[in-house]
Amino acid sequence: MQDLLHRYIFENHDVRGELVQLDQTFSEIVENHNYPNEVKQLIGELLVATSLLTATLKFEGDIAVQLQGDGPVKYAVINGDHQQNMRGIARIQGEITDPGVLNLIGKGHMVITITPLKGERYQGIVPLVSNSLAECLEQYFQQSEQLRTRMWISTDTEQEKCSGMLLQVLPVNKEKAEEDFTHLEALTNTIKDEELLNLDGHTVLTRLYHEDNPRLFDPQPVSFRCGCSRDKIANAIVNVGKDVLLEDAKEQGAIKINCQYCLKEYQFNKRDIENIFN
Repeated sequence: MQDLLHRYIFENHDVRGELVQLDQTFSEIVENHNYPNEVKQLIGELLVATSLLTATLKFEGDIAVQLQGDGPVKYAVINGDHQQNMRGIARIQGEITDPGVLNLIGKGHMVITITPLKGERYQGIVPLVSNSLAECLEQYFQQSEQLRTRMWISTDTEQEKCSGMLLQVLPVNKEKAEEDFTHLEALTNTIKDEELLNLDGHTVLTRLYHEDNPRLFDPQPVSFRCGCSRDKIANAIVNVGKDVLLEDAKEQGAIKINCQYCLKEYQFNKRDIENIFN
């Protein structure tokens, strides 16, 4: 199974849908971070949600979906873009005991930041009111889009797989769209986690909607892409100051900085620092 996002509509229903299934992307995001399973599950859910959310937006640019609060996980974030390049991280500040958004993040908010290549930056903030990330996202759609939306998210931290589905009414004929949505929502509620995680997308959609004629568009690949580089790290450390950097390089032989997302190490010696400031 490849990491793919499927978009689909129905011939006779005013509803659109999405299905995303991920394993390698999820694996690469959590690799070497030694997250507890509860945190890995949260990252997987956030990854699925970000992919589905990105696919609902008609824009070219970047998106960040971040959870932040006063719980044992200080924050968790997935950064993505319209090409479905994803990266993410979680910061732990306390003992992890139970799964779930509220148990991990505590009292906090979900912040969705959209930065288009052209146009103004947009940020939406909603309080975390449920242990279910899907329910938190549904509240976001209700608040920002006023479109009836449902999400289903499944994760398997042992196999490092995560998958999800989204249904959303189309703003055409409101009364008909509501009836269509209720019908398709009832069908989608029958999906089992193991089906969503282990069956290919076409099989999942055929099993759920075989009488409703879903029409699939070409799938879009989803992948992990950190985006870090030596130049970006160099630009970031300039703010520390030349004298401080030179002193640290003198004491340690070189400054060592790890990318927080992919953990790749970058080293800068005295000559490198001189070149940066020249």
